[in-house]
Amino acid sequence: GWPNYARPVIEKVNWAYTIFFAIYVSIVVFAVTRIVTALFLSDTLQIAANDAEMMVHESMSKRLAYTQKLRELFELADKSDDGLVSLRELEEVCQIPQVRMYMNALELEVNEAEALFRMLDSGRGQVSLDEFVAGVMRLKGQARSMDLIEVARNCEGILARCRGMEKTLRQLTCKLNTISRVGGVLER
Repeated sequence: GWPNYARPVIEKVNWAYTIFFAIYVSIVVFAVTRIVTALFLSDTLQIAANDAEMMVHESMSKRLAYTQKLRELFELADKSDDGLVSLRELEEVCQIPQVRMYMNALELEVNEAEALFRMLDSGRGQVSLDEFVAGVMRLKGQARSMDLIEVARNCEGILARCRGMEKTLRQLTCKLNTISRVGGVLER
C-alpha cells in the first residue's frame, strides 16, 4: 500500500513531505469516495425515474382496462343496439346480480339505476357510450371530489343571488308600503 511508498520519501528525503503526502492521500480517498457516491446516486435517480414512468404507464393501463370494462357494461345494457342506453335498459341491466357485483368491482356503487341515469343523462333521456364512460369516470375517485367542490361553489353563488333578491324584495316592499300609506292619506 501507500506506506511502502511514503516511508522511503520520509526517511531519505525529508519528513516535511509527510504532510504533503497525507494531504495528497486524503484528497485522493475523498475524490474516489465522491465518485462512488455519485455513481450510486445516478443509478438511484435513474431507477426512480423509471419507477415514475412505470407508475404512469401502469395508471394508464388501469384506466384503459377500466374504460374497456365500462364499454362492455354499456354494450350489455344497450339491448336495442342503437348506441344509446335508456333509463329502462339501465334499470333492467342493474337488476342482474352479476352486473351489480361487476359494478361494485369497478368501484361504482349503484343503489338506484335512476339516480345513476340522471347523473349521466344530458337531458335527452338516453345516454351515449361517451357520456356513459365520461360520467362514470367522474363518479369515481378524485374527480368526484372536484365535482363536489364545483357544486359547493355554484351553491354559494346561487345563495348570494337569492340574498340579493331578498334585499331587493324588502326594498320594494318598503316602497309599496310607503306608497300605500301616502295613497291612504290622500283618500281621506
